Amino acid sequence: MAKGKNTVFFCQNCGYESAKWMGQCPGCREWNTFVEEQVVTGQGKSSRMKTVTGFSEKNKPAKLSEVSIEKEDRISTGIGELDRVLGGGIVAGSLTLVGGDPGIGKSTLLLQVCRNLAGDGREVLYVSGEESLKQIKLRANRIGTFSDHLKLLCETDLESIEETIRRSKPEVVIIDSIQTMFHGEISAAPGSISQVREATGLFLQLAKGLGVSIFIVGHVTKEGTVAGPRVLEHMVDTVLYFEGDRHASYRLLRGVKNRFGSTNEIGVFEMEAEGLREVLNPSEFMLNGRPENASGSVVACSMEGTRPILVEIQALVCHSNFGIPRRQTTGTDFNRVNLLMAVLEKRLGLQMGNCDAYVNIAGGIKIQEPAIDLGIAMAIVSSFKNRAVSSDMIVMGEVGLSGEVRAVSMIPVRVQEAKKLGFATCVIPSVCMDSVKEISGIKIIGVSHVGEAMDLI
Repeated sequence: MAKGKNTVFFCQNCGYESAKWMGQCPGCREWNTFVEEQVVTGQGKSSRMKTVTGFSEKNKPAKLSEVSIEKEDRISTGIGELDRVLGGGIVAGSLTLVGGDPGIGKSTLLLQVCRNLAGDGREVLYVSGEESLKQIKLRANRIGTFSDHLKLLCETDLESIEETIRRSKPEVVIIDSIQTMFHGEISAAPGSISQVREATGLFLQLAKGLGVSIFIVGHVTKEGTVAGPRVLEHMVDTVLYFEGDRHASYRLLRGVKNRFGSTNEIGVFEMEAEGLREVLNPSEFMLNGRPENASGSVVACSMEGTRPILVEIQALVCHSNFGIPRRQTTGTDFNRVNLLMAVLEKRLGLQMGNCDAYVNIAGGIKIQEPAIDLGIAMAIVSSFKNRAVSSDMIVMGEVGLSGEVRAVSMIPVRVQEAKKLGFATCVIPSVCMDSVKEISGIKIIGVSHVGEAMDLI
């Protein structure tokens, strides 16, 4: 059967394919997400899709008892924070997607990884579709000295890249970026849904077939998600997001999908002239420059995976000059703050209906954990009453709609972190007091209602 071209419609959100345009996608139920593209049809594409998905006549069903579950060998990147997010290192034959805003440091981090791996004698191939060899060399000179085990390739044609990988057989490959890659058989422009799906499928085949670990860089949309179809994130083994302000020095690397480890771990980096530097104590970094004896400032503890991170919660409550008060949050959920303010008004009788309220998580980190509820509530009340919370006090606990302070997980680890950083008083839910009775050297106060915590201000 000869090859031909056919016009199909793809959903930009989930990758659903349809022969005609539809207003609402049947797959993800989003509106106005279909775009028209031409794809190659016929025998050529059918055989290629069988190869990409790993279809073979030799594949046979296996018994569950015969499947080996030996621990996979991991390659250390030489960067402890990145190894933590990856689950212990790079897994051979894995496909990892790294996303983030432009200029935030994705290419810099991966180039540092290339330097460390090449320094250990591992063959590394860096494929760039956005920069020339001289541009990569200039960035590499700022990072340090590189071994000859690192090879550079400036290419966007998938067939040429596939041939180079099969011929040179590197251990690790960096693709920067997936939106610049294109296949000659597909008439769509680079970065389109068809090209991104084809490129990701090819790299998936190479990673699993040759045992090569591949990192692909993905651009993000204005909503903060990787550009292209959602199926791109489904196909890869690991999805990492770089967060933070490109004009600030801090960077947060968060894993949102990981088939080889936890998705709750984060890595903290600081951007310097020589590249990204690991922040080994994020709590101390986040609390750096915290004001003392200032109203509306409270320290709380959040768990990111197995790591406790102490953050400063800032609140500013002032009288509104407009009929409708303004509420604004940075680093936490807007609706959660409104809920906590409603609890304070109903259970404590605080009249804040005519006040503007601003809540900020200092340091640029984004936290959604309910354990910071009590910290947010105390910061709001502290600013509303213009009374400062003791600078050596830390609070943690979830606040319910009745004003009760509910238990949170891993309280002993949080209290130990607070003790290590020199805090003298720790306010926790009273139901968690039994789990910390063996900890000494820090005063622990248990509260069962939000009103009891406010009496400590």
